[in-house]
Amino acid sequence: MMVRLAMLLLVAVVASALYVVQVQYQGRQLNTEIDRATREAQQLEIDHERLEVEKRTAAMSLRVEQIAHDKLNMRPITSGITEYVKLPKAGGGNASPAQPASAAGGAP
Repeated sequence: MMVRLAMLLLVAVVASALYVVQVQYQGRQLNTEIDRATREAQQLEIDHERLEVEKRTAAMSLRVEQIAHDKLNMRPITSGITEYVKLPKAGGGNASPAQPASAAGGAP
């Protein structure tokens, strides 16, 4: 009877020791994953801040003007290239299309 009890206790001690080893291994794995996730979160935060700075830079009016000029071939407004259009009067019954002010004989 004493031998059986000793064997049962020995099996219980070995089983609990194996369980402790397994739990410690899982704990180390979880700590490694937490560290990896923390580093990834820090990197994402750095990337987010960098993108915010780039967004603010891209929204600056000088940059917008430069892109409009270079890529879209837009140019600043001047009176030499501006065409004024006279709309027909509401009650006049004039069905002709609107004419540029220069062709109609003067600026508004």
